[in-house]
Amino acid sequence: MSNRGKLIIFSAPSGSGKSTLINYLMQQGLPFSFSVSATSRAPRGNEQHGKEYYFLTEEEFRARIAADEFLEYEEVYPGKFYGTLKSEVERLRNAGRHVLFDVDVVGGVNIKRFYGDEAMSVFIQPPSVEVLRERLIGRATDAPEVIATRVAKAEQELAYAPQFDHIVVNDVLEVAQRDVMALVTAFIDK
Repeated sequence: MSNRGKLIIFSAPSGSGKSTLINYLMQQGLPFSFSVSATSRAPRGNEQHGKEYYFLTEEEFRARIAADEFLEYEEVYPGKFYGTLKSEVERLRNAGRHVLFDVDVVGGVNIKRFYGDEAMSVFIQPPSVEVLRERLIGRATDAPEVIATRVAKAEQELAYAPQFDHIVVNDVLEVAQRDVMALVTAFIDK
């Protein structure tokens, strides 16, 4: 058996609780490392470069795309890029760490396609679009027009769910945590 880490991909529409579930997994004492994505958006709240994201300017991001440094990337909104640096993934895998990805749905599909059976993809689904809208409003981090854009995008992203290995509906957080933990432990143990 290889000592290289396995890859666990989480994708979801914004506000589905994906980050909450990933944070839960990170606290369970398993050999996980979080794949820190790169983005061209500005930091929110107390986010720090190299911790939540690698914050790059749009120009820096485009230069790294041209240098083929990304495993996957997408321009999620005009001028707002998100992507996964190849060097970050390989550094963690070579250290024997299981890598957790928190990526948009297109990125999740692309990473799964690239790594095949070495990766497990999990789609975190909200109970409904209305619950998702309420969660985004409750965050109080975005203006109403940004929330409307995110909800419209979420409706499109839900169509990607069947392309993932597993779908977990995050209605009751404790149930979703248990489901995600069972999926992940079964995958890393095989």
